[in-house]
Amino acid sequence: MSNAMSGGILVVAEQRSGAWNRMSWETLVAGQQLAEKTGQAISAAVAGQGIAALAGELARKKLDRVYAIEHPLLASYTADGYTAALEQLLRKVNPSIVLFPHTYQVRDFAPKLGTRFNQVLISDAIGFRVESGAPIFVRQLFQGKLNADVKPGGAEPYFASIQAGAFRADQLAEGSAQMENFAPDLNAEAIRAKPLDPFRESARAVDLTAADIIVSVGRGIKEKENIPIVEELAKALGAELAASRPICDSGWLPMERQVGSSGQTVSPKVYLAVGISGAIQHLVGMKGAKTIVAINKDANAPIFEVADYGIVGDLFEVVPALVEEVKKAKG
Repeated sequence: MSNAMSGGILVVAEQRSGAWNRMSWETLVAGQQLAEKTGQAISAAVAGQGIAALAGELARKKLDRVYAIEHPLLASYTADGYTAALEQLLRKVNPSIVLFPHTYQVRDFAPKLGTRFNQVLISDAIGFRVESGAPIFVRQLFQGKLNADVKPGGAEPYFASIQAGAFRADQLAEGSAQMENFAPDLNAEAIRAKPLDPFRESARAVDLTAADIIVSVGRGIKEKENIPIVEELAKALGAELAASRPICDSGWLPMERQVGSSGQTVSPKVYLAVGISGAIQHLVGMKGAKTIVAINKDANAPIFEVADYGIVGDLFEVVPALVEEVKKAKG
């Protein structure tokens, strides 16, 4: 492993139309922790056009350097443009490890970027550890039933993307970094894709990401007619009602209330999982919550592995009793 004098760790933060992807902050936390454990320097990069303010925001974090990759052809995301621009930056700064948030955009271009360096992207890592100075990334297999250690091989840089919710954005260390503008040499002919309007999900009447308390319901509710039982609890707590995928797929609640890898990623102060077994696709969406309370009659449900408080019991008995207690407490 190269020493602290090498290019160190580079985090590629993601923005779209001047707004950060929130996962960028989680990836910065991962980078800061990896830098601490390996004794390496850490820098961050952001690409686009007119991104001085975004780069300035990065420069107020605990980083050694921030690269603002600025070019008119980066105004809209394309895999060709991002790959070419980042390749040029990497050849200049020679980092040993490049980290990305595991977003749709990163899935699109990062494997291509890795290939330019004869490397693969270690995707969707949930953590890492350092052995004799070298990183070993942890990935989940078979819907979270197994954890696999992935040790990067070959010549640096190594590339990895970090799963949503695997690191806590509120642990980000502040500081001040040197800013550096980087103007890549791009030409329009090399960008084969023509960006259209970005994909937009249907306008959401509900923004679960803004909720402080979420009560989420899963398959354990058995039928649509039972949903009001859980709705009562959400009402009593002043919480937003959410659901796991099977509930939304069945049309029992609208899609905009779905939490998980194909729904919203949330990190409320309190997340109450009612009758949710906790498949990895659901855990990805909510494990960033500060406090997780699970109610499930199966003591072996995976949800209990991430829960801070667990009640093993029948939700049809537990939930109405909880509603009574909450009402009493609120007087």
